[in-house]
Amino acid sequence: MRIVLRALLFDVQGTATDFHSTVCAEARRIGGTRYRHIDWPGFVDHWRAEYFAALRKAEPDRDSWVTVHSVYANALDGLLGDYGIDLSPDERADLTLAWQRLEPWPDVVAGLNRLASKFTIATLSNADVAAVVNISKRAALPWDAVFTAEMAGAFKPDPTVYRMAARYLGLEPSEIMMVASHKYDIQAAGALGFRTAFVARPLEFGAGGDVDVSFDDDFDVNATDFLDLADQLGC
Repeated sequence: MRIVLRALLFDVQGTATDFHSTVCAEARRIGGTRYRHIDWPGFVDHWRAEYFAALRKAEPDRDSWVTVHSVYANALDGLLGDYGIDLSPDERADLTLAWQRLEPWPDVVAGLNRLASKFTIATLSNADVAAVVNISKRAALPWDAVFTAEMAGAFKPDPTVYRMAARYLGLEPSEIMMVASHKYDIQAAGALGFRTAFVARPLEFGAGGDVDVSFDDDFDVNATDFLDLADQLGC
């Protein structure tokens, strides 16, 4: 029996949105003339690394969930000290919220609208539900549903997260494709029977950033962006 692809799940930070450029721009705005000497791209790289380190240490637990917003806020406090940056409490809060104001890549809105004409499209992000809603509202991202790790009480690539999304969609993993620019994400989904699509984002960490954009035959689809993905999926 031929299995029909019915839904696509999308990573958000990095795959659908350009967090590096957005957060760098917000940091420059908030820092203003006081901190023109700061290497803001390096600062954002370190901030993102602290986020990943916190996620690796997190234990699955829905009853005592630690929000990603709090992870970014706590990591920021340490980084500001390391870089010798003195921001007011309001400025710190504003900068932390930059992660909820992420701009989409240029291909994303048009690509998603094309894909939504044929498939159910939804997020599957490690970011908080509130953050994904805020990002999506600002960027006019046309999701049919929002799923995040917060709903499963575990972070990707924990299998619980992918199974949660399939359960809410009412579909088998083989009827769903996980779309991400991070190979660990789609590899984890693929191991559970999901179909997989790798989307290369060479500027995820800015110009000269260390990003793996090589295509891999282990994935069902390799695409240069969401428009290319739409082409390959017949949308």
